[in-house]
Parts: sequence; structure tokens; C-alpha cells
Amino acid sequence: METRSLPVPDGLSGERVDAALAKLLGFSRTFAAEVAESGGVTADGIVLGKSDRLRADSWLEVTWQNKIAPTIVPVVVPDLTIVHDDDDIVVVDKPVGVAAHPSVGWTGPTVLGALAGAGFRISTSGASERAGIVHRLDAGTSGLMVVAKSERAYTELKRMFHDREVNKVYHAVVQGHPDPLAGTIDAPIGRHPGSSWKFAVVSGGKDSVTHYETLEAFPSASLLEVNLETGRTHQIRVHMAAQRHPCVGDAMYGADPSISAKLGITRQWLHALELGFRHPATGEHVVYRTTYPADLQHALDVLRRD
Repeated sequence: METRSLPVPDGLSGERVDAALAKLLGFSRTFAAEVAESGGVTADGIVLGKSDRLRADSWLEVTWQNKIAPTIVPVVVPDLTIVHDDDDIVVVDKPVGVAAHPSVGWTGPTVLGALAGAGFRISTSGASERAGIVHRLDAGTSGLMVVAKSERAYTELKRMFHDREVNKVYHAVVQGHPDPLAGTIDAPIGRHPGSSWKFAVVSGGKDSVTHYETLEAFPSASLLEVNLETGRTHQIRVHMAAQRHPCVGDAMYGADPSISAKLGITRQWLHALELGFRHPATGEHVVYRTTYPADLQHALDVLRRD
């Protein structure tokens, strides 16, 4: 067991317990919530829950059990396609059901595990379980990811993603018809106030900008092309749900299950279609593009027949 005792700084007065622990001790928000829910957080001797608010100058005591860091397990993922490979980067077309990297609680395949299983050597930069990862896709989202194989590629790609120099194009099928048919959603995203797993448009969240254009309109849905200016967790899903147009199949963010069933889709209709950036070694502008996987194409075909 580990224990830390410290006063609550003025700057965290009024902050939720899980958010404050993440800032004070470097925990993930999810792990901080687990510690609080297990009774591991007290303020002046009073046990606090994850959503309780801290008071400045109170004495905080946190006790937790260290978890074993997740490790990369080599695995064969037949549906993961190598789109491009050279000495510095590898670009993959990630199938649904594959996470970017290992994490506590995830027991399925990962991109890093698939690359290890295929004999790829990846950059050692970053935390050991996230080595070479410069951006991520949700396990339920398919499409293009670039992974760094060299240290210079890792450093330069991280900078490019941070400085918004990477062109990220997604296609999404959303419920209904956005109005206007093309536009920009500029709304901050943060943790959902009622859920440890979801995100939402919230005051004080991180700057988040999504550009979209309607490509096709159907009676109950629309096919959009989406360009991300920022790269927040669940950004497209959250922004479209906030406009009352959740991604078809996205039960977490309010999709109509009857539409999902009609289209035969069991995950959000969201695909990372195109990725463009300056190659970290040559400086040449490169663009990689993929096609829809079978489940998304089938759902689109059903919509087009209606």
C-alpha cells in the first residue's frame, strides 16, 4: 500500500476529489475515482467520495494499492493492415475492437501488441506500455493510425499533433441532418460530470474544434466528412451528440438502438479515413487513405437502399 498526506492547496479548493488527485498525484482520472470509491481518500479524517469537493487548507490523506503496469502482449490481429512502413514510421489501418495500447482493465488486442506480434520494432519513447504511440483511436473506432519506430519520429510526430499540423479526416454517419449542413463546432470538452467513462461539452473543458461537411443525406441519417482541428478523447462523438446528432450505433452517447439494429451495426459508425503530415525524416508531405470496413459499408448500403 502507498500513502500520501498533504494539505489541499488553494488552487484546488472546490475541485472534485478524482480531478484533484489526478493533478496532485499524477493518477489517471479513472484510477483516482477507484481510489476514492474504495475509501482511500480522507480530508481531516472524513472519508470522501470521488465527486466530493475539496476545501482549501484541509489535510488530505490518500491510500492506494499500486497496480501492475499493463504490458504489451504480442498477438496476431489478421484484420490489422499495414498501409505504410519505413525506418521511422508505420501506418496501420486499425480494425474495430483493437485498442491503441495496453491499459488497466483492457483485455483485448492492441495495435502495439499486433505490431510486436508481426515482428516490428517500435520507438521506446513514452511510457513503456505506450511506446511509439503519438495519437490514439477508440477501440470502437476503425481507421488510420501512425506509430513511431524511431526516436526522432516520435519527437517530431508528437510535436506535429500538439501544434495541429496533422490533417485528420474522418467519415461519420450521424442520426438526422445537421443544420447547417456544413459548419464548425467549437465547444470545450471535459469529463462528463456524471460518468467516469464519458466525456461531454462542459464549461472549463479543453479547447475542442470540429469541422464537418455533409456528403450524403438519407431519410434518418447523414454521412459526414469531419476534419479535426484538435484531438480530444471522443471528440467527434461528443460534439455530434451535443448537436443532437449522435453517431449511428453509438449507444454511449445516445444513438437510437432501433436504427443501429436496422443497419446491423454494433458500434459507432466512425472511421479515420485519411491522415496527412510531414514525414518526420524527409520533411515530405505524405497522405495515407483507407476504405470503409465491411460493417460500416454494409450499414451505408442499407441507408442508400432506403
